[in-house]
Amino acid sequence: MQRLAHLVHESLAQPLEVEQLRVLKREAARAIVTRDDKILLLYTERYDDFSFPGGGIDPGESPEAGLHRELHEETGANQIEIVSHFGYVTEYAPTFKKDWDVMYQTSHWFNCEIGQTLGDTRFEDYEIANGMSAAWVSLEDALAHNRGVIQRRPSKMGISIHRETLVLERVAKALVESPQVPA
Repeated sequence: MQRLAHLVHESLAQPLEVEQLRVLKREAARAIVTRDDKILLLYTERYDDFSFPGGGIDPGESPEAGLHRELHEETGANQIEIVSHFGYVTEYAPTFKKDWDVMYQTSHWFNCEIGQTLGDTRFEDYEIANGMSAAWVSLEDALAHNRGVIQRRPSKMGISIHRETLVLERVAKALVESPQVPA
């Protein structure tokens, strides 16, 4: 498994002394699905950003099982096949959960293939409230859009956009090096 990056959110004290903090550990799985010159992403209206479909892994669930569940719920994808593990990102980020000081998240990205059509989505209430929707977009457009949001630094900018943009950049680089499937 290849670690793509380790991130520490800018709002956290540096250096981060995790041994003195109550750390919430979370794992997530995210899908890289490309077709022709498009990539399947989620657009979130609240944050005005693109992100990979996927999310938190439930207790006792493998990253692969969590990815199947999340990809189906968020995009309506069927006939999901995990082709390979692309890499992972670790990060420390603030958390809104009162019993914890900081969240440590490991996000795994997997190259996937899916059936030709997307079915109905089953977004959670907060995802609906945030205006989340699945979209096929060009990788270049998604990168340009997210980079523009980061540059403007709007007050509503989510903390995940840096992670998602970093991985979009890695996927773009992998596609240039091997156009068939990101490595």
